[in-house]
Amino acid sequence: MSHPVLAAVDGSEHSLVAADWAAREAALRGAALRVLHASPPLPGDTVPAAAEQWLHQVGESVLHRVIADLRARHPDLRVSGRQSVGPPGSALLTAARDARLLVVGARGSGGFDGLAVGSVALRVAAAAACPVVMVPARPFGGSGNGTPAVVAGFDAHRPVGEVADFAFAAAGSRGAPLRVVRAWAFPAEAVSARTLFVTEEDRATWEDQENLRLSDALRGWREKHPEVAVRPDVVLLHPASALLNAARGAALLVVGRRSAPQTGEGRLGPVAHAVLHHTPCPVAVVPSAEEHLELVVE
Repeated sequence: MSHPVLAAVDGSEHSLVAADWAAREAALRGAALRVLHASPPLPGDTVPAAAEQWLHQVGESVLHRVIADLRARHPDLRVSGRQSVGPPGSALLTAARDARLLVVGARGSGGFDGLAVGSVALRVAAAAACPVVMVPARPFGGSGNGTPAVVAGFDAHRPVGEVADFAFAAAGSRGAPLRVVRAWAFPAEAVSARTLFVTEEDRATWEDQENLRLSDALRGWREKHPEVAVRPDVVLLHPASALLNAARGAALLVVGRRSAPQTGEGRLGPVAHAVLHHTPCPVAVVPSAEEHLELVVE
């Protein structure tokens, strides 16, 4: 059996929106959808059996309701469900080991108004063995001008294959253009006590070099995915600002994260944190076992 798309649900509005996004993504990929509900343990050393049974029944009810709704909306999709007892973050990380993609809402039922991203979403985005897509409460709409683009953060100096593979595949399955963002800065020697400003000629030269590097770095993936229309976008901005600007009206934003080869667990850099908290579209966080990672996620 091929690896499924995994969706986390807890009955909250955020998780239901994410589950529907996951269903459509599974259909695009020709994959099955597995829905997981994790019942957190009740506090205390001694928990009455009746309380545990009630919690289990609530979880089963949520799971059955979500699955029935998804099957009604996506009749051709293979949908299954499972309930797990334990902390949601740990349950999702375990279930994600054989998933091709994990989809979560930005926050769950334990969140509060004004909270952008919950602790469970942050934990799985940083530690899951597979790519994680975090879906905001209102992820759709686009710009209204054709198919919304997939946006990917990319460093032409240190390209990482997992991020590029995911972004090109996502754009190809949607029939969407791919906007590849490379945020750059002036070389360290450009500004010093003796140089108070950068000439337009120098800036143009450096920008041309960045464009050439990005074009060279993308050549292999363009040849592999000739059906994807690629728009390179080299911008003189902080990486987080560049990605947030590019993500307006996008279908999906793709960034990477560092992970240890043995465990798959890693960390989220400040740029990944920024886009997860402020990007209006779904964000895919793709793990890489390489020793270096894009500047845009550091």
